[in-house]
Formats: sequence, C-alpha cells, structure tokens
Amino acid sequence: MNKSHKTRNLPDGKAGLKLETKPRVFVGLSGGVDSAVSAAILKKDYDVTGVFIKVWSPDFLPCTWREDRLDAMRVAAFLEIPFITLDLEKEYKKEVVDYMIKEYKAGRTPNPDVLCNKEIKFGAFYEFARKEGSDFIATGHYAQKKEYKIKNNEHRYSLCESKDTAKDQSYFLWNIKQEQLGHVLFPIGNKVKSEVRGLAEKLGLPNAVKKDSQGLCFIGKVDMKDFLKHFIAEKKGSVLDSEGNRIGTHDGAVFLTIGQRHGFTVANKKTASVPHYVISKNIMKNTVTVSALNPSDVAELGKTTCKLSQVNWINKPEIGKRYQIRFRYHQEPLVGTLNLSKKEWHITLPKPFTGISIGQSAVIYDNKEMLGGGVIEE
Repeated sequence: MNKSHKTRNLPDGKAGLKLETKPRVFVGLSGGVDSAVSAAILKKDYDVTGVFIKVWSPDFLPCTWREDRLDAMRVAAFLEIPFITLDLEKEYKKEVVDYMIKEYKAGRTPNPDVLCNKEIKFGAFYEFARKEGSDFIATGHYAQKKEYKIKNNEHRYSLCESKDTAKDQSYFLWNIKQEQLGHVLFPIGNKVKSEVRGLAEKLGLPNAVKKDSQGLCFIGKVDMKDFLKHFIAEKKGSVLDSEGNRIGTHDGAVFLTIGQRHGFTVANKKTASVPHYVISKNIMKNTVTVSALNPSDVAELGKTTCKLSQVNWINKPEIGKRYQIRFRYHQEPLVGTLNLSKKEWHITLPKPFTGISIGQSAVIYDNKEMLGGGVIEE
C-alpha cells in the first residue's frame, strides 16, 4: 500500500528521531453534512484531502453546484485540509445521463444513483485518487466495510448494511469491486443520522444544519418525467385495466415504471379515487396496464424468475442458497435463490412478484452483507 509523503519527526529514546507517516485519503466533499463529518472523523488518523466532484447539470434546472462547492470549501478550510475540484462533467453526462436517457427510450428503468456510484464516485474519482497517490477514497455513504483474513494471511472484504437501516445505501453500491474495497472507507457507516448531525454540531462544522439533498443523484430534486421530457418527446397512449379495457391515458409508456401510481390519468372518477399501480407496459403499443391492487399483491401477474446482466459479485454467492433480494431501494427483501445457466445468472422466487422492472437493479443480501447484484433483464 502506498503511503503519503507527509511525515512527522517524533522523539524516540534510542534512535533520536522516529519517522511517522499517515495513509493518504481523498474524501468526496459534496458540501453536505455526511461527507463533512466523514472528513472530520478521518483527520485524526489520515492525511486528508477534500475533493469536490463537479458534474454536468442541465441548463433548464437551477444551478446549485457553485453553492455546494462553496460549502465544501468552507468545510475544508475549517478542517484545515487541502481542497481539490475534480471536473467530471463530461464523464457524468456520457456515462450517467446519456445512458439513462437511452435506457428510458428503450422502455427500461435504469437507476441513476447506481450509475453515478459505478461511473463517477467509484469509477473516475477512485481512479483519479489512486493515480494521485492516495491510499484510500472515502465517501459519506451509509454502508459498512468489514475486513477478514483468508489463507496466506491475505485480506478480503465484505460490504454490509449501515447501522442506520433507514439511511442504508448499500443497495446503490453493488458495482464496487472486491479489489476496490481495500482502498475505500465509509466513516459514518457505523452511525445513525442523528449521531452524524450531533457530531457535526459538536465540531462546529459550518454546514452542520444544512438539509440533506434529495433527488437525481448530483442533479438534485427533480421529477424524473419532467427531466426526461427535455430529451424524449411525449406521446399519448392508453391506460388499460387487467382485462385489457381502456380506462385512461398517459403521456408515454417510456416515462412510467412498474409499481408507479402517478403519471397517468384514469377517466372514471369513481375508479380514479382508488390508487392504481402500473403492473405492466407495452412500449411498442405505447400502453400501460394498471391495477387497483399494489403490484406486490397481484401475484398472478407477477414473475418467479428473472435474468441478470452486468453482474458484479463483491463476494460470490452459492448456487441454490436462499438469499434476500431487493429489486428496489428500501423494498422489503424477498427470499430467492440464484442459479447459473450458460454463464447467465438467474433469480428464482418461490412466489410470483410483479415489482420487477427491466433495467432496475436486483441486489443480493446474505443477512446484513450485500454480496453484489445485476441489472434486471427479461
């Protein structure tokens, strides 16, 4: 492992001077509280550099990156650590935004936060930090890394849910590689949000009372349909009931996803007073089928199997073993098994489930440990 060149001379009874080095870590400072507290925690034992990642933002939305960068700079100045702005605008536009739009046009439902972590935070940022001689990168994700020894005194790592189950973000991190985990730190993964806030206030961090950011990864709070309308033309289509009867309209099947209960109109006022959920869609015909029952309760319309692509295993699962599977962030996990056929991974569920959207992520857990996952296919 590379060490930083920052050294201190300490008294040593026999040798006179003792050379001490601190491992170097680049912390992704977003301007928010979680990353600020992460940097503060690490400062004691690491040579910390704060890095603000500048990404692409559309010209039709309020621009907040300058304010966020200023907040990140204030934190770095308060902690007396070096500060870097890393411009990944082109990478973000190409690998996250363009890919996401392409997927929606094809009728799939990608997860932008998964893409952002894969391509930006644990992609371009990770590579930049390592190239610059940093031993680690650190982020403010709510997740925990565990280390254990295997044969020949080698080390392996597992990625687990955070202490704060309400804030846990392990679902979005399934693309991290085993070889990367040895160089990744999650300083607040063993804390709940209230502890992080309390520590920020106790330390006097300049952004201690800043509200959490929400929305589309770095872009901020924005309705997905409103965002996509700038890149994909609206096209009126029919809303069908489970028997194929036309009961309403929508602005484009590509804008809707399985399980969604908004974004379409049901004509009958009495029928419309009851929440309806998208249970299937036909991109070629531009139709969506809805049900007054929550998709998870419409068993006869669900699937018991699905194929995965772009699979990544932090730690490889056992064929046929029962695991917990999430098809959505914060979804109550389902029990299922994994099978490998002709080099393709398949999930098998004991009961049909309708909340499976092509393009979304299926993430596999062994109790609290997140093993990895893949993109849902037919």
